[in-house]
Amino acid sequence: MNDKHMLDPDDPTGARDVRDGLLEAVSPVALSPERADALKQRLLARVRASRAAGADFIHVRLDEGEWGRLVPGVRVKRLCGDARSVLLELQPGAAIPFHRHHEDEECVVLRGEAQLGDITVRVGDYHLARSGSRHGVVRSSGGALLYLRGTPIGHGMEVARDVISALLPGRGQVPITVHRDEGEWTERQPGVRLKLLHDEGHERSLLLSLAPGAHADFRDPPLDRECLVIEGEAFAGDRLLRAGDYQLAPDGVRQPPFSSDVGSLLFVRSSSRPAA
Repeated sequence: MNDKHMLDPDDPTGARDVRDGLLEAVSPVALSPERADALKQRLLARVRASRAAGADFIHVRLDEGEWGRLVPGVRVKRLCGDARSVLLELQPGAAIPFHRHHEDEECVVLRGEAQLGDITVRVGDYHLARSGSRHGVVRSSGGALLYLRGTPIGHGMEVARDVISALLPGRGQVPITVHRDEGEWTERQPGVRLKLLHDEGHERSLLLSLAPGAHADFRDPPLDRECLVIEGEAFAGDRLLRAGDYQLAPDGVRQPPFSSDVGSLLFVRSSSRPAA
């Protein structure tokens, strides 16, 4: 074959032209009414099975749910009351007063950057404020979207307690911050990498990275597992999750496998019962 007629693998435009030409040359295949109906029934059965499999999950998409005002320039959306998980959005220049934590609070940045006291965190960064510690003012000059777990936001008396108790002396334990470019990645399966962020034995938080086309199936059932998409898109079973979407697999419900066509970065937190 003459070189000029050969397909250059580094020429995406030429590859698309060949693909489009082949598709145009393919004639549609007419199915018999019986086969068409059988195919329809199979698809409907798949939809019903997928819906049933996800009936016990809690799903909150970024564009769903109700946002409430916390302080001027800051709004919050509760994801799961029992897990005390929220999304917190700071407008440019907005701030939250300094406060004390009475439980461990985890933070993951989904958009923009924020200053947590004297610590700056950006997309994909993880921050853990330990119980008893005191946070400086939380602010964002350009705006930010944060995921928080273990927060009293939504419980007015507890929020007031955290702000008032911050006036008392004592800083508590030093917070843990893991920036996106820090820490070690472990390849779990082809195209699937994990980075452990925090491990309390019966509770673990990690980042899950899926390469395009990767498939991750975790068969060790936890007590519950929360996942939040930071970047890209991922499928949890048949359900498509995009950046900012949240899913909770509760106690006794097995988490479906994750996969991604385009690549994705997720925050995953799992819990299991402590050993007796």
